[in-house]
Amino acid sequence: MTRNSGSQSLINQGVSIVLGTYNRKKFLQLTIDSVRKEIASLKFPCEIIVIDGGSTDGTLGWLLKQKDIITIIQHNHGAWQGKKIQRRSWGYFMNLGFKCAQYKYICMLSDDCLVVPGAIRNGYNLFEEELTKGSNTGGVAFYWRNWPDQELYWVGLTLDGKMTINHGMYLNKALQEVGYLDENFHFYFADGDLCLKIWSKGYKIIDSGNSYIEHYSHANIAVRNSNIQQQNEDWAHYLQKWQNIFYDPEQADTGNNIKKEFFDPDKTYRKFKSLHFLNIRHHIVYHAQKYFPRKLISVIKSIFNKTKKHVNIRK
Repeated sequence: MTRNSGSQSLINQGVSIVLGTYNRKKFLQLTIDSVRKEIASLKFPCEIIVIDGGSTDGTLGWLLKQKDIITIIQHNHGAWQGKKIQRRSWGYFMNLGFKCAQYKYICMLSDDCLVVPGAIRNGYNLFEEELTKGSNTGGVAFYWRNWPDQELYWVGLTLDGKMTINHGMYLNKALQEVGYLDENFHFYFADGDLCLKIWSKGYKIIDSGNSYIEHYSHANIAVRNSNIQQQNEDWAHYLQKWQNIFYDPEQADTGNNIKKEFFDPDKTYRKFKSLHFLNIRHHIVYHAQKYFPRKLISVIKSIFNKTKKHVNIRK
C-alpha cells in the first residue's frame, strides 16, 4: 500500500507513532527507547515517524542510523544560499508526519516524553472497542503530567468543555476528513484546534484511563520561551476561529482539565533523572553567561562537575 495521499480510503490496521524534534537528542533517545519497549510485544503493527527541524546537536546523524524510524528532515533554522530559511509552524511539521502515516491510528507524542508501559496498547484496545460498538470516536487522550513539577496526571478540556489530546491517538480517517492541523498557529493551541475540528465533524474524543505519559517540563527552555512569545497571538486566533461555535464570549468556558492519581509500578519517570541534573546545569550556565565574567562561569562549571556524582534528585 502506498503512503497516505490524503484521499486514501483503506488504511492498514496498526498504529503510526508520530513526533517532531529539534535539538533534543538525549531526550529524543529516551522517548524512542520507551516507544520501542512499548511496541516490542504488541500484536499489531507499528511504525515510528520522526520529523526533524534541522537539528545541529547530532540528532540527525543518530536518526539516520535508526533503521526502524522513518525520518523526515525539514530544515527550519539558519540560511541557505544566502537567504534566511522560512520558519515553519509546529502544525506544518506534524502534518508532514500525519500525512505520511500508513496505519489506522496515529499516536502523537513529544520528543521530551516517556511512554508508561501499556499506554499505546491500552489506547489501541479502547479505540477498537469503541469503534466495534459503533461509537463515532475520533480520538483517545492519554493522561500525562509534567515531571518533576506535577504529581497528578491529567487530560485537557478546551472550549465548551470539549476534551483535547496533548498526547494520545487519533483515528487517521478523522484527521484526513478535517484536513489535519491548521498550520496558521505558530505553536500553541494547534492541537486544541485540531480536536475541535474533529468534534465539529461529529466525532468525539474520549480519555484512556489506562494510558499514561511522563513529560519532562524543563527540556530546552530557551526554545520554549521563544514559542511563548507567540502564545497571545495564537490564543486570539483560536478564540476568533471558534467564536459562536464552541466559544461564546458572554459565557466563556475556555478550558479546564480532568486530573487523576496514578502509581506507575515501573517508575518510568526515573529515566529522566539521568538528564535532569545536566539540563538544570545547562540552563544555569546559559543564563549566568549573560551577567557574569568568564572566570566566574568556569568556577560554576567546576562546582557542577564536582557535585554531579553526589546529587540525589527527589521524586
